[in-house]
Amino acid sequence: MDARSLRGVAHPLRMRILELLRLDGPDTATGLGRRLGENTGTVSWHLRHLAEHGFIEEETGRGTKRERWWRAVRVAHRLDTTEFRDDPDTRGALSLYVHEIVQQHFNRVVSYLTEDWAPEWRDAGTLSQWHDLRLTPTQLAALNEEMEQVVARHRAAAQSGADEGTPAPPEERPVVVQLQSFPRKERHER
Repeated sequence: MDARSLRGVAHPLRMRILELLRLDGPDTATGLGRRLGENTGTVSWHLRHLAEHGFIEEETGRGTKRERWWRAVRVAHRLDTTEFRDDPDTRGALSLYVHEIVQQHFNRVVSYLTEDWAPEWRDAGTLSQWHDLRLTPTQLAALNEEMEQVVARHRAAAQSGADEGTPAPPEERPVVVQLQSFPRKERHER
C-alpha cells in the first residue's frame, strides 16, 4: 500500500464500510448506511472514495442506476509501516489506520465472546497466547510465514470445494483468523 492509498482508506467510516464489504459481501449505499447508522449520501461519497483508491469496485449487472452495488476488491493490501513512520504527511494517516485495524480486531473478539454459540462452535474457537517464546527477527518472520501458509492451505481447500460446485456442509460458517505476533520489550528495557 502506498502513501496515496493509505490516505485514501485511513478514515474511520471508510474502514468500517470496507470491513462490512469484505466480511458480508456486496451492498448498496442505502444498505450500508442503514447498518452503520449513517446518511446514504455520506456513505455514497465514501464508497466513491474507496473505489477511486482501488479498495472496492461497482458490481456491474446488479441493481439499477439509482441502486449501485459495491464489493470489496479481492486483492491483498500489504502495508509496510516503516515506509511511513518518518513521513510527516502520512504519519497521521498511518496512526489512524493502525488504530482502526486494531479496534476492528478487538471488536470481533468481543463479539465472539459475548454472542451465544452452540457448544461445538464455542469449543472450536480459541484465543491463545504463548508468551514463553524467545526468537530472533528471522525466526519471528519464519513463524509468521508458516502460520500464513497454514491459513492459505485451508483457504485453498475451502475455495476448491466451492469452485467444484460441491455444496457446503450445513454446519459451515465464515471464520475469522487473527494472528498477532510481535516482539515485546523486557522489564529492564521499558
